[in-house]
Amino acid sequence: MSRTATSITGGELKIVRIASTVALGGFLVGFDATVISGAVPFLRDYFSLGGTSGSLKLGWAVSCLGWGAMAGNLGAGWLSDRFGRRSVLLLTAVLFLASSLAAALATGFPLFVAARICGGLAVGAAILTAPVYIAEIAPARSRGSLVSLNQLMIVIGISVSFFSNYFLLSLGAVSWRWMLGVDAVPAATYILLLLLVPESPRWLLSKGRKEAALAVLAGVHGSATAHRELELIQANLSTKSRYFGVRELLTGRLRRVMIFGFGIAFFQQATGINAIFYYLPTIFAQSGGGLSTSFAQSVFVGLVNVGMTFVAIWLIDRLGRKPLLCIGLTGATLSLLTISWAFHSATAPLGGDSPVSHANVVLIAIVGYVASFAISLGPVMWVMLSEIFPNEERAAAISVVGFWNSLVSASVTLLFPTEVAVWGPAGTFLAYGLLAAAGLVFVVMRAPETKGKTLEELEGILTRPKQVLGHCADGG
Repeated sequence: MSRTATSITGGELKIVRIASTVALGGFLVGFDATVISGAVPFLRDYFSLGGTSGSLKLGWAVSCLGWGAMAGNLGAGWLSDRFGRRSVLLLTAVLFLASSLAAALATGFPLFVAARICGGLAVGAAILTAPVYIAEIAPARSRGSLVSLNQLMIVIGISVSFFSNYFLLSLGAVSWRWMLGVDAVPAATYILLLLLVPESPRWLLSKGRKEAALAVLAGVHGSATAHRELELIQANLSTKSRYFGVRELLTGRLRRVMIFGFGIAFFQQATGINAIFYYLPTIFAQSGGGLSTSFAQSVFVGLVNVGMTFVAIWLIDRLGRKPLLCIGLTGATLSLLTISWAFHSATAPLGGDSPVSHANVVLIAIVGYVASFAISLGPVMWVMLSEIFPNEERAAAISVVGFWNSLVSASVTLLFPTEVAVWGPAGTFLAYGLLAAAGLVFVVMRAPETKGKTLEELEGILTRPKQVLGHCADGG
């Protein structure tokens, strides 16, 4: 009895260690994506991005990582199916390292953009591959929490980037180079740690490497459980791996889960989370604070993001996925509409001579929005995308949905400076708030509940035509 308990505990600890190591890719995703927020004030001056055309170029400089991520999304599924999840993660680590160094040393705008696009390739591949790997190695009872580790590391990366930018700000005009270049340290560390991680057992089995898959499963689940897991996985895998085109994914048994995947991926980004994170110090500075104060406020927002992600990890396998989405989208809607009201009631337009009269309301509402996102759309979307698709089609389906997610993200980030200039901040955040409300309606109507079910059980439930809508309606 004692030996069994010890064995189970040891296996669980090993799974946590492996999942935590793989999730470090999420740290790089978060850091690389939001570190640009600190560089924005300096990039405008260094690359002479003035006027209307300059605003578009600045939007391109900030959003180009998202456009690169789209290519990374599309390639991640095919590459991870062909070469393995672990191999793709190693490739992303190398790309993160190269991108950070090239961006930090860039002297021309085209080279800077190219370096950031390179980082986007890594972001797009890592943000899809890491959750899939963790889901494929985790037991059903703790899969939600373990996959959420990736989102936790993303928000920690975001928070650390705000800290790093704040402390490097004192270096003056060259501080943006250090802000971007420091990412090379965790990237190099990730390369070394991934060498200690085994390949996904489900991928190994899909390639006919039964003994290797059994060895990995035995190492993390124990010998007896490993054989049962192996039989269950094998029963659900097709005898031959094949490529799935977009048209095939959108028809037949996958149509309804793909619709949900596209919908949740759209609303995660359309509510403006990355536009806020990428321009956070700028938003705070223009709402009445100085540059240094705005960087400090960004640090505070980052800490809230991390703290609420811990709450999400604690609740996701207890409360469930759908309730968290409903709670978070309700909070996001109220917070975004409050931001819009605060800017609408300001004594001067954004960028005017007078500060926003409701600056504290803006800060509190942004904190509320980030907290709401951190317990819902942030971690829950990636958990559900790693769960709802069948084993054989999982990598291809997530690549397509991830591409769509990155397209929406890049578009929102690119257009944000122009939207603020044309609509004003009040109109911009009103649009985000209305989209969050639409997202809440979508979740209530379409979201299934995946808590506590194995990937194989979910495959049998969610890909049966005529049953998905019933599960969406009743949450289970």
